[in-house]
Amino acid sequence: MMNIALFGPPGAGKGTQSERIINKYKLFYISTGDILRKEIADESKLGLEAKNIIASGGLVSDEIIVQIIEKTIKENQESKGFLFDGFPRTYIQAYILEGLMIKLNTSLNCLISLEVEEEESVTRLLERGKTSGRSDDNEEVIRNRLKEYYDKTLPVLQFYKDRGIYQAINGSNSIAEVNSDISVILQEELNKSLLNFVMFGYPGSGRGSQGLALAKKYGLEYVATGKMLDEEIKNNTEIGMQIQELYNNGQLVPDEIVVRLIEQKLENSKGVKGFIFKGFPRTLVQSYILDGLLKKHGSSIAEIIEIEVPTLELIKRLDARSKTDRCMPYDNSTTKIVQRLHEHEIKTAPVIEKYNQLHGVKKIDGMGTFEEVFERLSNEVEIGFKKI
Repeated sequence: MMNIALFGPPGAGKGTQSERIINKYKLFYISTGDILRKEIADESKLGLEAKNIIASGGLVSDEIIVQIIEKTIKENQESKGFLFDGFPRTYIQAYILEGLMIKLNTSLNCLISLEVEEEESVTRLLERGKTSGRSDDNEEVIRNRLKEYYDKTLPVLQFYKDRGIYQAINGSNSIAEVNSDISVILQEELNKSLLNFVMFGYPGSGRGSQGLALAKKYGLEYVATGKMLDEEIKNNTEIGMQIQELYNNGQLVPDEIVVRLIEQKLENSKGVKGFIFKGFPRTLVQSYILDGLLKKHGSSIAEIIEIEVPTLELIKRLDARSKTDRCMPYDNSTTKIVQRLHEHEIKTAPVIEKYNQLHGVKKIDGMGTFEEVFERLSNEVEIGFKKI
């Protein structure tokens, strides 16, 4: 998802550029004036509150505005992102938008400022006034509007400069040149977007082999905690010996070890399209850790997938695997297999429920041939790429 705020003084051409941007990048346009008028027309609870305030000569509060913006975003989740025009207008609203983005598990990618000298803005608006019929397109009103813009909005620009997502464009250039400059910025933002999947499924569901195949097909980095832990065991490191003892007792490896290895993986994987996480997170605590790790790297989870396989089929698969060279430490007895499945149900099922409430979890039927299941999973990955 790509979220942009478009700024510029009156006459900078925000309306013209907004129309081009939303059509090209399939973004949903959020103008506080437009969505406020829609709520009033729909006679929603928020719309009626705003209508009463306006009728009494007051200004609609930030509290109402942010609720309307949140409602609009939630109702348009199918969009590839949002373009904010006219919000935030103040320093306080910048904090409000940042908090809202965090609540919705997203963020503002960049603020693009169309910079135009005051005299240029005045000239443009006076010219527009000759044909627009707008009574506010006279020099006195125009200069008052520009003064208000610079007094209230410049602190907002500083807010985003401090966060490193401010981008300035010469708005005095032609419409085509300005649009081209904006496109360069947005393409750079798209290139930063990572498509991160978390794959869930009970042991024996096939998430390991399927995850590895998906990563290879779509150029994603496969992050399997089991594989990383096995490498530590193979290299006979001190951590590896600890892991081996835990495996022998049918226990999970502590977060301190797993998180350290995952963070190294994220830091050392440059230029990838995204990650497929298998085997992490297994607990609610780990789910919060993963959210934090990805946020630290400017990313987030895009899709949650759970491969569903009946319990008896899982036991059958794991028992069969125990008789091959692919046997895992917890496969070598029926008691350990049942214990491992039980641990997943107790510790990991709540994680899946948490993600289902936040993002929605895609349930994939894990029965059938490898190719059949892989095709179902591939369809979900391709949907994810289309969204991003």
